[in-house]
Amino acid sequence: MFTVGLTGGIGSGKSAAAGYFRDLGINVVDADWAARVVVQPGKPALEQVARHFGADVLLESGELNRSKLRTLIFDDPGERQWLESLLHPLIREEITSSLNASQGPYAILESPLLIESGQYELVNRICVVDLPEALQLERASARDNSQQEQIRKIMTAQLTREQRLEKADDVLDNANDLASLKDQVGQLHRAYLQIARLKQSS
Repeated sequence: MFTVGLTGGIGSGKSAAAGYFRDLGINVVDADWAARVVVQPGKPALEQVARHFGADVLLESGELNRSKLRTLIFDDPGERQWLESLLHPLIREEITSSLNASQGPYAILESPLLIESGQYELVNRICVVDLPEALQLERASARDNSQQEQIRKIMTAQLTREQRLEKADDVLDNANDLASLKDQVGQLHRAYLQIARLKQSS
């Protein structure tokens, strides 16, 4: 199936764009959802994470304490690399399975680390939700009620705006309001339908 990778930095509006594609009847596979599935209680990956980082990364319920883990890995690039080497192959399996089960003219893979993780290899096109970094920082801080310093660490761990745009086949400009973003999604949807039809007929 024709598949589009939808990506963007933290606070870019990627989830809003994905929601508009869903409203148009397109199946969206969320890489963040896949990342949560592979560390559910009882999964081997969660046990490995707890052994490596200590019991503090688990909540009383036995679930992963994401905020604690996030603090640990963004303060230590080596630890982040260890975690990614464990989880990325498992997440990729989950994503592939969900994409293979998709129905409809085309599918969307929504992933904040589409390019960094190598998940772009699973898609035919890359669509980047873009906005100036100052606005990205402002929106992410307001949305997550987080300190700007923590948001900056996350942004540093991701590709720069320029690096993402270099990889983009399509760009959604989210510097304005959500109505503008929705209109752009509609235009891309029509283009993707045409590409999907051509792909099926070839």
